[in-house]
Amino acid sequence: EVQLQASGGGLVQAGGSLRLSCEAYGLIFADYAIGWFRQAPGKGREGVSCISERDGSTYYAESVRGRFAISRDARGTVYLQMSSLKPEDTAIYSCAMAAGPCARNGVQRGGDEYAYWGPGTLATVSS
Repeated sequence: EVQLQASGGGLVQAGGSLRLSCEAYGLIFADYAIGWFRQAPGKGREGVSCISERDGSTYYAESVRGRFAISRDARGTVYLQMSSLKPEDTAIYSCAMAAGPCARNGVQRGGDEYAYWGPGTLATVSS
């Protein structure tokens, strides 16, 4: 059974940085994508970033492009480096896994296509 665990959230001032980690256990797909999603209070879920295992291709939402960076290490842990944080980045951040790549036919896959989700970690950015 696949299990995901996100960590690294916390409280930071605007302009600061946080690095989130996502560890996955019980991998069953040879080709998969790890996506980061966030949900702010009173708002819907937003896809933030994604990395494809097969070719390392990445995706960023327009709202975070240039400020966030996704990466993975040799053990398969996926990181989300968040810099130049803004109060509007405050949210619960969750990582999820989907079979296949981040995008299909040039279209980023939505959260509904991710089969496995882990508990989120709260990132709070104060002004």
